Amino acid sequence: MTKKSKAIIGITVGDPNGIGPEVILKALSDQRILNHLTPIIFGSSTMLGYYRKLLKLDEVSVFNLKDGQEPHLKRINIVDCWSDDFEVKVGQPDNEAGKNAFLALEKANEWFKAGKIDAIVTGPINKATIQSDSFDFPGHTEYFGNRYDGEPLMFMIAGDLRIAVYTGHVSLKEVSGLLHRDKLHQRINMIINSLKKDFGISKPKLAVLGLNPHAGEDGLLGLEEKDIILPVIEEAKNNGDLVFGPYPADGFFGSSAYKKYDAILAMYHDQGLIPFKSLSFGSGVNFTANLDVVRTSPDHGTAFDIAGKGRSSETSMRAAIYLAHDILKNRAEEEVEIED
Repeated sequence: MTKKSKAIIGITVGDPNGIGPEVILKALSDQRILNHLTPIIFGSSTMLGYYRKLLKLDEVSVFNLKDGQEPHLKRINIVDCWSDDFEVKVGQPDNEAGKNAFLALEKANEWFKAGKIDAIVTGPINKATIQSDSFDFPGHTEYFGNRYDGEPLMFMIAGDLRIAVYTGHVSLKEVSGLLHRDKLHQRINMIINSLKKDFGISKPKLAVLGLNPHAGEDGLLGLEEKDIILPVIEEAKNNGDLVFGPYPADGFFGSSAYKKYDAILAMYHDQGLIPFKSLSFGSGVNFTANLDVVRTSPDHGTAFDIAGKGRSSETSMRAAIYLAHDILKNRAEEEVEIED
């Protein structure tokens, strides 16, 4: 994406039996979005037509892209990724639906690598039914890390609240064994670089949480803070970075101290995502940082229990689409500054 061009954003439907199609249609129902970007949905025109009728969203007009056609820059586009004989089973986990979610994902990546789209927004998948020989990953983050160069970083975004996690989809018992100085230093650098490049923050301020209760209580409740986390923070400060901590997670969020920082690094998945979703559920975005591709997604899952009922909110999906657009813009502006 150049500084003057309108971004083309690829959007995968996720699991076609979940709320992905609904939140995509709702998010794109406001035609003003087309003033800023061109969306291309990867899924099935037949499946999308089914949901348009089911949810009475017929006013959402979709342009069906055929092989070799250029996207219509002033309309919502769709690329068919599977055959029409697929039967939608609203609200039901289904292996065929998982297979089709993967096909949409693969097609979007194919288009990105061919330079046909500028970013990818992923609809929610069912992590059980999508598993196959081709998709053997805990989630989207690891999948994109496998497809692109770089170490992927799970970065949860909701306005000025940004929380990254040191370890992602791993069991809690493994976290301490995975905590190493070099890796933590790498993670901190990745966050700082993303804040500069993706969010336009020239001198970011980062808070690092402790691993143990009360951040180890000076070694009484664990030594990871004294032996690993604190030395890395001091090293970062010596390099001129604004990195602080380690902070006890409970008091840090309970006292609203998080508002003083541009980002927070949590040591494990739930330490970061529980406060994030408590503070922003329904409006947050999952951004995979540190890769060449810009990939975002809503902060919720397939929500099979409310699929097809018209009750799902599109707020998080819309935020994911606009965040992808904004990150592209920030990266383009940084490239121009570097060239100047």
